Amino acid sequence: MLHLTVVIVSYNVGSLLRDCLESIAASATLSADWLAVEVVVVDNASTDGSAAMVAAGFPDVYLIASDKNLGFTGGNNLALRALSFATTDSELVDPPIPNLQSPLPDFVLLLNPDTRVEGDALGRMAGFLRDNPLAGAVGAHLSYGDGSFQHGAFQFPGLAQVALDLLPLADLPGIRRFLPRLLDSPLNGRYPPALWNRTDAFSVDFVLGAALMARGNAIGQVGLLDDSYFMYCEEMDWCLRLQDTGWLVFALPTAHITHWEAQSSRQVRWEMFERLWRSRFRFYGKHRVHYPGYFLSLLRLFVRTAMTVRKVLAYRRFSQGRLAGNLLSAELAAYTAIQRL
Repeated sequence: MLHLTVVIVSYNVGSLLRDCLESIAASATLSADWLAVEVVVVDNASTDGSAAMVAAGFPDVYLIASDKNLGFTGGNNLALRALSFATTDSELVDPPIPNLQSPLPDFVLLLNPDTRVEGDALGRMAGFLRDNPLAGAVGAHLSYGDGSFQHGAFQFPGLAQVALDLLPLADLPGIRRFLPRLLDSPLNGRYPPALWNRTDAFSVDFVLGAALMARGNAIGQVGLLDDSYFMYCEEMDWCLRLQDTGWLVFALPTAHITHWEAQSSRQVRWEMFERLWRSRFRFYGKHRVHYPGYFLSLLRLFVRTAMTVRKVLAYRRFSQGRLAGNLLSAELAAYTAIQRL
């Protein structure tokens, strides 16, 4: 038997978490003859009764109830340490999670609570890693809640992607008609949807942390997620570190997972927008081999200019009565904080 541990970090999305756990149980039965699946839920100090729901309704799930919000990275690392993944003894949790099927699982799936595992997705992803020894991680074929396609893998970002991210292109008449095509293009770090319609896996730069399965011994080699990322970019950083140590990262079109997306982060929209850019600057600054100094200088100049433009547009919406005063203050504060990074 091979062992898979699914790690879910949850914050105030109890009903979605319940559906996610039920879908994992259903998917696990389809490969139960060769794959043992266990689940660890890290509750990030939710106030909606999520932890109590897991404890009462899912006795086979290992629950770690944190007394504070550790973010995506901190929550996942708490679980990974409890699973005995650590680079030093000081990083280990004492005691680790008791009665695990395997203290060091063959595979670990980082899974968002706002997901539903479809069919044999768990077995397909684990089977791919089993059969491809050079693969350090694999991502799934994601869909939104309405069934439409969602990009689940990306190229490492460059300045073109930052421009598409920040510039108000929808306000430019000459660009507006081409915008959907631009956003789905390699300029925006996207892989062609045609690749997702095939049955064979394809190599990617990184996969979305909403559903990222990593090989256990690859985790042991590259270490935990980087705790300096509270949220965002941690999966990008992890995948780059995997590749820097010789592992490959893939996307698997035949493993389907539904992802409602941003159900936790949208609760604090502008705080998360600021955190996103803090994480991005952290990523670019950390990986100087891939992003040299001139890139960072150009990036800062561009981002500061884009934030100024966004401030002007926010004031315009406010003057037109399309933005309330309290929302304007929160938005402007986020832009100012990002300009100071």
